[in-house]
Amino acid sequence: MAGLLQQPGYEEERLQRISELLPCREVQAGLLLSLMGQPQQYCYPSIFIFGHRSSGKSHVLNVLLKELELPHATVSCVECVSATLLFEEVLLSFFGSDAASLLPRSPSLSDFVRVYRLHRSQFPAKQTRYVIMEKAELLRDAEANLLPALLRFQELVEDNVAVILLSEIVWDTFRPNTGCFEPLLLHFPDYSKGELQQILSRDRHPSYSAEFYSSYINILLGVFYSVCRDLRELRHLAALNFPKFCEPLEAGKVKETDTHKLWKNIEPHLKKAMQTVYLREVSSLQWEQMQQVEEHEAGALRGLSAHTHVELPYYSKFLLIAAYLASYNPARTDKRFFLKHHGKIKKTNFLKKNEKTSNHLLGPKPFPLDRLLAIFYSVVDSRVAPTASIFSQISSLVTLQLLVQVSHDDQLDAPKYKCAVSLDFITAVSRTVNFEIVKYLYDFL
Repeated sequence: MAGLLQQPGYEEERLQRISELLPCREVQAGLLLSLMGQPQQYCYPSIFIFGHRSSGKSHVLNVLLKELELPHATVSCVECVSATLLFEEVLLSFFGSDAASLLPRSPSLSDFVRVYRLHRSQFPAKQTRYVIMEKAELLRDAEANLLPALLRFQELVEDNVAVILLSEIVWDTFRPNTGCFEPLLLHFPDYSKGELQQILSRDRHPSYSAEFYSSYINILLGVFYSVCRDLRELRHLAALNFPKFCEPLEAGKVKETDTHKLWKNIEPHLKKAMQTVYLREVSSLQWEQMQQVEEHEAGALRGLSAHTHVELPYYSKFLLIAAYLASYNPARTDKRFFLKHHGKIKKTNFLKKNEKTSNHLLGPKPFPLDRLLAIFYSVVDSRVAPTASIFSQISSLVTLQLLVQVSHDDQLDAPKYKCAVSLDFITAVSRTVNFEIVKYLYDFL
């Protein structure tokens, strides 16, 4: 694999080291190295590297620049919210703080070029200098002349300098209407399943064999690969769930070769963890503590579903509870549940020929806004005035797709809604506000 990285002017040992640090990215590293050329040679003025998130763009470039000890300035377009910060970062990296201090308070592009050329003559480049622009898609919102200037920066400052743009989107979305210098394009494809298997298997636990950890990664990818291709997220999931995978082995119940039994043990755990891919709503320690609680609380609502609603405002939770009750309870039963002096009414008095089927099997039914608010004011503990805040929270629940508006905004009558959450979901929300929703559901009388 090290033979893919062959470039005159660089030590063979360093190239081999780079190849070892870049598994499954030797081809892209070799192409980039050939574009960069030898250290003292002029590089192409600008290179545009694009690919999906976590496809190795920044990693490959940083490894090449650091291992080969090439002068470079790395600029994050997220952190450099203005062109002034960008100019200062480049001058500081190449020429020190004295150069950056020469910029005026609000420097223009001409000021930046002038200061750079002044110090370029004092400190001539012995090797190609590289300006790395991370999250380059943000440059489209900058001043109109900044991106075209960076693409031909080598010509403006008359120096051996190259600008490398890193982005998750294609070059066609960058090209200005007025035209600009076209950079060289280099695409980083997504990692395949086999490549992810190879990379993640390198992180094996020292207490276990490489074959055992590789089989665990194979199981993990079998579950998550269809919904997640992000290497960083998969690496986090692998580290988070590996202790659970090893539990039967540590207890002496199975051997390392009993892959089927290990899979049966970890399968429900991984399916539960799939609900939290990309969310980062709990830390690894909290996740482990929740699993320990689940093992001792049989029959209770478990998993991360209850944790996903902690961020909902207090009254939004009651609005969602009221919406669920309005969707799954017949309207004529509202007095039974929400009126204090309703008398004793048996469920058989409510039954009709067409109501023998559970409302939860028939699905949610639409309800008007006034019924939602009436139930809300009945179930909420404290007295709440009908302010604009309450109505805005209803709109927020619709935006979050927890409620569905089934009537059009231009209709003269009141809007109608349906609740779009499951019973487990609403039970989890109810527990966070100490409300026993099952006692108010007609199907559970």
